Amino acid sequence: MIIRWHGHSCFEISNGITIVTDAHDGKSIGIRPPDVIADIVLQSHDHFDHNCGRLVRGSDVKIISTSEPRDERGIKIHGVNTFHDEVQGEKRGSNIIFVFEMNDIKYCHLGDLGELLTDDNVKDIGEVDILFCPVGGTFTLDAEGAWNVINAIKPKVIVPMHYRVGGLSLSIAPIDGFLDGASGQELIKVGNEIEFAAEDIPEDQEIWMFSL
Repeated sequence: MIIRWHGHSCFEISNGITIVTDAHDGKSIGIRPPDVIADIVLQSHDHFDHNCGRLVRGSDVKIISTSEPRDERGIKIHGVNTFHDEVQGEKRGSNIIFVFEMNDIKYCHLGDLGELLTDDNVKDIGEVDILFCPVGGTFTLDAEGAWNVINAIKPKVIVPMHYRVGGLSLSIAPIDGFLDGASGQELIKVGNEIEFAAEDIPEDQEIWMFSL
């Protein structure tokens, strides 16, 4: 398995089949655009920094932007309907959390989650090996909210996303506040990508921090 970060909430997860999450166009947010060939694009909501799946290359790219359970090219995928804000979507609309499984590893991408999870949300998500979680605040969960959600889901690996990096033109917080809230998790700086197998998933919770 390989995970590669393309900045913001856009990740490339591949092992024969390639999934891209929340593709952006780069120029609209001040960072490099993703240059990737994929089979499936997951789109959590229709905002400009998450809805550029049309720019992902591939011979037959399937863009998924609804929550219905499906088996797409052998990958089981389901969505959990949530909101982009703490007032039932009145400010920023809806958001889909995507849960999918590849090679016995269960992934959960929270999209632009802007509210705390209900017990039903946590049940619908289920057990998670690798969690992609927004931490930058303003438009999504802030550091405190992110840790609240992480403690509810209890993933084995936490991948922070949607925080301020060099060049980013969005007014969101850097990762520092999130890391300050860690309580014993080992921080692994993986660079721009990591290659791993199911047996490499840790027993004790870790933070995998990507860089551009």
